[in-house]
Amino acid sequence: MLSIMGLAFATIVAIIWLVLRGNPRSKQVVLPPGSKGLPFVGETFQLLLPSYSLDLPSFIRKRIQRYGPIFQTRLVGRPVVMSADPSFNRYIVQNEGKMVEMWYLDTFSKLFAQDGEARTTAAGLVHKYLRTLTLTHFGSESLKEKLLPHLQNLVQKALHGWSSQDSIDVKEAALTMTIEFVAKQLFGYDSDKCKEKLGEKFAHISQGLLSFPINIPGTTYYNCLKSQREVMDMMRTALKERVASPETSRGDFLDHALKDLNTQKFLTEDFILQIMFGLLFASSESTSMTLTLVFKFLSENPHVLEELEAEHERIVNSRESPNSPLTWAEVKSMTFTLQVINESLRLGNVSLGLLRKTLKDIQINGYTIPAGWTIMLVTSACQYNPNIYKDPLTFNPWRWKEMELDVIAKNFMPFGGGIRQCAGAEFAKVLMTIFLHVLLTNYRWEKVKGGEIARTPILVFKNGLHVKLAMKD
Repeated sequence: MLSIMGLAFATIVAIIWLVLRGNPRSKQVVLPPGSKGLPFVGETFQLLLPSYSLDLPSFIRKRIQRYGPIFQTRLVGRPVVMSADPSFNRYIVQNEGKMVEMWYLDTFSKLFAQDGEARTTAAGLVHKYLRTLTLTHFGSESLKEKLLPHLQNLVQKALHGWSSQDSIDVKEAALTMTIEFVAKQLFGYDSDKCKEKLGEKFAHISQGLLSFPINIPGTTYYNCLKSQREVMDMMRTALKERVASPETSRGDFLDHALKDLNTQKFLTEDFILQIMFGLLFASSESTSMTLTLVFKFLSENPHVLEELEAEHERIVNSRESPNSPLTWAEVKSMTFTLQVINESLRLGNVSLGLLRKTLKDIQINGYTIPAGWTIMLVTSACQYNPNIYKDPLTFNPWRWKEMELDVIAKNFMPFGGGIRQCAGAEFAKVLMTIFLHVLLTNYRWEKVKGGEIARTPILVFKNGLHVKLAMKD
């Protein structure tokens, strides 16, 4: 028996040796250092352990200390290389479509139909079309010529509603405000006429983003996918109504996309729905979380609030009529407001990083990242780099006055980078700027409760952040 087992073992060893010998590539490949964790789950549970600081999650911080800024791990059975190296991260985003393509982990894949036709978004032609379409309806020219007064009305209405309540959870209220406005511009959504509340649906979706992908009723993941299907059904109904009655054109995003169905071969009705869902998600989650962080930081830093109020009072006092609507020139003149927003985006790091999938082997520092692997660009690590940002965990909007543009480009990517930089970045910043202007010139506010943050690893407020608003005298 022992001799048979020994022979079998020797045979296996010989086969492995022959395979390795016949595959020179396997001898040359040196993977980045790291740990694969347990079978199937990898190190997923360690990543999801909450930390209670704005700093990097301990999962990433400890591994950077042990392995360096580029290391491998395994999440839900997938090999992932995490990079906190700013030069490498910039190199990756500049080679979008050549060496890497956009990629999602399992939950994101389900939400955004990663498999199948939607994957064609990696193609340059499709991406160029989508970017142009988004900028047409949400870019600088649209903001300047069309959306500015609508955004001001939106914020005034929202804040008036907030002030009539004993207190509001800023994250939930800001998410609803943003979702309803973007949905109206996309497909004519009217919250006053629709029983389905988009804000509630997206709250469920955001809760399930990095949940473990167990699709069983009652789980966070199940509720996330259920809400996603309901949002898609809502938009599908709007699309079918437009197709059935083409004469009722509204000139919005959906009309524009439907008109292009016959000229853009890659467009389908389902793909249009995926585009709109992606825009809703991207615009609502980051904006609502950043506004919540602004409330937190201002409540903790009264000297920042004082200078911010002074900037907006100067703008109001320079007008012929204090009640005149905001102008584009006024929005662009709010330099300290932009510094506050940038500092909130830097510290917040709402998402852990950018996900990409390698299209070919990538060489870095003597290591090989094989084709087909996932790379997570940990942009949050770059935004906490003490060599770039002095006292990186300190909220200091004034630091942005002296930072050079090339340094910012390499070390500040809250909206992504390269050709994949979010086309809605300008829209998000303008919305937050207008929000702060209306808030600070018309309302007093105080924190009621909450404000404690956690990273799981996505940034969350454990008990929300509740504030009470009142009109100024």
